[in-house]
Amino acid sequence: MKLEVKNGKFGYHKNTTLFSDINFSVKDGDILAILGPNGAGKTTMLKCIMGLLSWHEGASYLNGTDIRNFSAAELWQQIAYVPQAKGVSSAYSVEEMVLLGRSSHLNPFAKPKQSDLELVDQLLERMHITKLKGKKCNCLSGGELQMVLIARALATQAKILVLDEPESNLDFKNQLLVLDTISSLASEGMICLFNTHYPAHALQRSNKALILSYGGHYQFGATKTLITEENIAKAFGVKAVIGEIETPGQMFTDVIPLSILDEPVKSALKPDEEALAVVSIINTDFHQAEAINKILHQVSPHLIGRMGMPYKPDEVYIINVTLKAQKSVIEDLVHRLSLLKGVNVKATFAVVN
Repeated sequence: MKLEVKNGKFGYHKNTTLFSDINFSVKDGDILAILGPNGAGKTTMLKCIMGLLSWHEGASYLNGTDIRNFSAAELWQQIAYVPQAKGVSSAYSVEEMVLLGRSSHLNPFAKPKQSDLELVDQLLERMHITKLKGKKCNCLSGGELQMVLIARALATQAKILVLDEPESNLDFKNQLLVLDTISSLASEGMICLFNTHYPAHALQRSNKALILSYGGHYQFGATKTLITEENIAKAFGVKAVIGEIETPGQMFTDVIPLSILDEPVKSALKPDEEALAVVSIINTDFHQAEAINKILHQVSPHLIGRMGMPYKPDEVYIINVTLKAQKSVIEDLVHRLSLLKGVNVKATFAVVN
């Protein structure tokens, strides 16, 4: 599956443009994070991508076909949408709300099958909300309703998941649950798009990013190349520090805002530099060996060397891969490997002048 936007342009009023010349593509397994300040048009962008709003110019494409050529039923079998919970109010029970996700698969007036009901139970368990099954949605907290809406979207069994600020109104535990769910779905081959106010969440989970700024300006590219302290300052008007936190077996990236900038930052985005890197992989699940080799084969033109050996005391396999490529290629490789269960991965860069 491939989702593309070509030459997208949109504005709410005839003589105004919110954004223009939007071009990007995502494919199976990609996670695209859309970031930007309030009012830049993140939610509007998502609606244009899905066809809920019509591009004034340009179009969205699924596998090369303009989405306007799909019937509503065909389109919503391919794309699942999770709106912001604060805009949803319903007297449906939680079970009924999640069952609505099966509507594009059912004939009009048809009753849900036993398999539909079983799928709903599985999704309620996956989102840790089984206890809410019989509760009315208008009696839920904003965070609880957010989890229900995600379960409803997953019930469609679509190939593309679009989420509008999915971690809003959630506590730390449920934020992690949502982000882990997005990562898990991407590892299964699903395309996930979400907009967010949290650059750290984009850095931790997405391999592609699109930053919207006031005035219709945007940048698109590999997340770790695009989300820099400089670009955060340009888009948000905030001085921030990006750092890494090392925990046993894994590295986490965080973004800490320090102060509001008095003057806008106007310096240009630095180009994607070529770099030498060593990618270190520790595999604790030998069933993932084939998947690791498949991913590494995709970057074989960039490989300089590879060395692997088992470490029997801990029952792990250690692989070190040396390659020379653009940073975005290396960071995308690290992201895809990190989505594999039982695989820990880290890249060490040496920038080539």
